[in-house]
Amino acid sequence: MKGVQAPAAGQPLLLGVRHHGPGSARAVRAALEAARPRVVLVEGPPEADPLIPLAAAEDMRPPVALLAHAVDEPGRSAFWPLAAFSPEWVALRWALEHGVPARFIDLPATHTLAWQRDEEDEEDEEEEEGEGEEEREDLGEERGAGAGAEQDALDAHVRIDPLGVLADTAGYDDAERWWEDVVEHRGAGKGDALAPFTALEEAMTALRETYGSGGHVRDLIREAHMRLRIRDAEREFEGGVAVVCGAWHVPALRRRAGVTADRALLKRLPKVRTDMTWVPWTHRRLSRAGGYGAGIDSPGWYAHLYAAPDRPVERWLTKVAGLLRAEDRTVSPGHVIEAVRLAETLAALRGRPLPGLGEATDAIRAVMCEGSDVPLALVHDRLVVGDVLGQVPDTVPAVPLQRDLERTRRRLRLEPQADERELDLDLRKETDAERSRLLHRLRLLGIDWGRPAASRSGTGTFRETWRLRWEPELAVRTAEAGVWGTTVAAAATAKAEADAVAARGLADVTGLAEQCLLAALPDALPVVMRVLADRAALDTDVARLAQALPALVRSLRYGDVRGTDTAALAEVAAGLAERVFVGLPPACAGLDADAAGEMRGHVDAVHSALGLLGDAPAARAGRLRARWRAVLRTLSARDPVPGVLRGRAVRLLLDEGELAREEAARLMGLALSPGTPPADAAAWTEGFVGGPGGGLLLVHDERLFALVDRWLTAVPAEAFTDVLPLLRRTFSAYEPGVRRTLGELVRRGPGRRGRTDAATTGAPGFGPGVDEARADAVLPVLRLLLGPDGDDEVPAADRVEVR
Repeated sequence: MKGVQAPAAGQPLLLGVRHHGPGSARAVRAALEAARPRVVLVEGPPEADPLIPLAAAEDMRPPVALLAHAVDEPGRSAFWPLAAFSPEWVALRWALEHGVPARFIDLPATHTLAWQRDEEDEEDEEEEEGEGEEEREDLGEERGAGAGAEQDALDAHVRIDPLGVLADTAGYDDAERWWEDVVEHRGAGKGDALAPFTALEEAMTALRETYGSGGHVRDLIREAHMRLRIRDAEREFEGGVAVVCGAWHVPALRRRAGVTADRALLKRLPKVRTDMTWVPWTHRRLSRAGGYGAGIDSPGWYAHLYAAPDRPVERWLTKVAGLLRAEDRTVSPGHVIEAVRLAETLAALRGRPLPGLGEATDAIRAVMCEGSDVPLALVHDRLVVGDVLGQVPDTVPAVPLQRDLERTRRRLRLEPQADERELDLDLRKETDAERSRLLHRLRLLGIDWGRPAASRSGTGTFRETWRLRWEPELAVRTAEAGVWGTTVAAAATAKAEADAVAARGLADVTGLAEQCLLAALPDALPVVMRVLADRAALDTDVARLAQALPALVRSLRYGDVRGTDTAALAEVAAGLAERVFVGLPPACAGLDADAAGEMRGHVDAVHSALGLLGDAPAARAGRLRARWRAVLRTLSARDPVPGVLRGRAVRLLLDEGELAREEAARLMGLALSPGTPPADAAAWTEGFVGGPGGGLLLVHDERLFALVDRWLTAVPAEAFTDVLPLLRRTFSAYEPGVRRTLGELVRRGPGRRGRTDAATTGAPGFGPGVDEARADAVLPVLRLLLGPDGDDEVPAADRVEVR
């Protein structure tokens, strides 16, 4: 095949790149500086042309992404991510810096989103393609179109991996390593600026002549649209056109197909109404191959390669050393020097022109991490991938809801960050209370910027702990939630009302009522309460009623700190509790083992919920707890009730102080009597001593311990195998210290629980008691060592000469 030369006068300058490649980005800047085109065309959706000037804004900081979403279906979206080392971003910035027009020429997003809607099943299949397909898309496909949005059906051609073919031809077994050697490690400004693009175009032309279009029907359509846009630019600017696109497309764009044929390919394509904007992106998202990722394994490393003016390996290892020192690891300048030498030696042994990420990582592991992969994982997470979060200016187009969220966020001083962080809130403070309300409202809208976490600073109801992390997809969720209202409060209210009507289960409605109280949505609460009352009145399933009660009772406690009126909730909760009290005893009769275990969870949940009622209002709370104790007594004495529930009822009454230990021991003795089948006795034991505190109960109550011990030793051998799984599940849940103490008690035997002397342990060489004569024999030595006390003198007979 004849080599492809630099474009002649009047022909477009085609710069084939690998998306998100720092070497390609440096080469693009060098080529544009050398050619000085009159217009720059970039692979991307043309609807984003009005957004290009924002790339030069002072507060625009990559990584960022172009977001396209369907106007009628905001949740249907696509992203085109761009990092500082992306050739497309470099081309846009160069054009803006030099006053040259820049335009996008790829297929419009209106068709991309329509394809995404019509072929979702096909997208799932495309996401499961192998690593070779991911490499091919990195070279010639824009992965950022969202969840494989630009993938299409296969035609009769064979899919290929261009990088893999070229690497194999060059004698490399790793396509990524080949690309680094021939492109990423090539210094900017060395030699002919167009040389890398000429060589890459020649290689891609040979591949396409051999394999055709590579199996992508949509490629043909996209390339037809790009050719038409290039022709338009050539007519408008009379030459001087530079095109930055995936290297795979360059041979097709060089080929001058007929205008009629290109337009015929674009007829009758599906469309949807589309809006576009800029949104922040993250390096972590670039590292993901599926979903909205770009399939870049090491975005942090690529950003470093692009930004480092010289000595990239030395600068990288210095940065790694700083990270490890910040984590209290001992890393000296000598470690850095040795790591650099080792990386260079490895590169020479492996025949590479310069050390790459593989050599640097091996050197870090051997020298700085002492062979351990634990600190190396930290280096990979913090530096190789990184938590860099981009920033977009306030002037970017946005839906009203997003504007309100941005204003509220800034007023409350909540900064979005790519790395996860904890936020402790004191609800007694107005600012923290507003932050809590905002985060809960966003959760109602499906915008999970923050997730509740267990508080480590205290257990008071006025404390909340959140784990915050801003993900790029939240921009899509915000746009999607814009259909509910123009402000966060209004949208959350409308969404809560709609969710209450559409909720299927009673527990879903009670959980929604709890969320409305947390989010301070008084306008939504009446609707939710009406639906809740209607569902509770019609629902006859005791399990569902018991499952719904805890959320209501938790909600009643929010009024003390949040100042929320929970009177309506109190009425519904009381009615729900009464229905549980009435229906629970008959519902517990005749259950099998699995159903009894599930019902035990409901009983525990109801008991815990009623314990949260406190003393306000005292009369109602006291009456509900008294009714509940009566229900527990009924369960403990009913024979048709499974043993696990009867034992649990006895345990709860004992914990509440409503049952004396003697009475509990009597009930346990009956349950573990020889006439009780071993399986039923084991179930009763699981209900009574299972769960938190059960082991300590046996440790401190000798009578209960003796009952269990006596029953276990009396279980017949043929029945012991059947009850062993229940017993193992019960006792294995105890803390290790509790299990060890129980083992000691069993070893000592009955009647010796409180004695710890050597005689009780049965140690060899000890008598049944203390030998006082032998003990007194050591007194003279002790007096000599410790000295006389006061005027006491050591008798001459007792003095011992120490030599």
